[in-house]
Amino acid sequence: MIETTQQTIERVGLIPVLRARNAAQALAVVQAMIAGGITIVEVTMTVPGALDVLKELKSEYGDKLLLGSGTVTTAKEAEATIDAGAEFVVSPSLHLEVIAATKARNKLSIPGALTPTEVITAWRAGADYVKIFPCSAMGGASYLKSLLAPFPQLNLIPTGGVTLETAAGFLQAGARALGVGSDLVNLAAIDAGKPEIITAASSAYLKAVADARESQRKPK
Repeated sequence: MIETTQQTIERVGLIPVLRARNAAQALAVVQAMIAGGITIVEVTMTVPGALDVLKELKSEYGDKLLLGSGTVTTAKEAEATIDAGAEFVVSPSLHLEVIAATKARNKLSIPGALTPTEVITAWRAGADYVKIFPCSAMGGASYLKSLLAPFPQLNLIPTGGVTLETAAGFLQAGARALGVGSDLVNLAAIDAGKPEIITAASSAYLKAVADARESQRKPK
């Protein structure tokens, strides 16, 4: 049975946010993450030639890698990234036209929001998940838990300040998945010719997610 995009995101529990300086660096990071077991990546529009990077990753990995686009702020960008292979579209902020364009193409919408008003507005506009960014600046896991108190139906993905040390706390607070940046997507490791650092971090993050979920399943 083929997994849906949503099922894959929740199973893996991680969305690595790729902000590489060039295509070669981006491809090397993805290869290193896949070696560590992570099969999802969000290619941000800040990557030079982001659309070409998406196309190249789609061509190289096909269905083995779930591709998303990030830092998408216009409907035109959303459509272009979907044409290039993105199955989910992420924004750092709330843009109703991006949600509408993404859903019109039957792809997964993950807009960014921070305040309760923004979060519920995104949800009512059709978001599949809401990215809480920058979550750490608002108190991290405790802020996420506070948002879910009045809105328990929401699917939230905290981004900003997610590390190996904080991952379990975010999941225990109710996160459906975690947006992870430089703590995992380590560009310096690629520049130093040490992709194994990213591969090891990928394995460690997957273990952290699995351990946190296991502890949640255990009776209190």
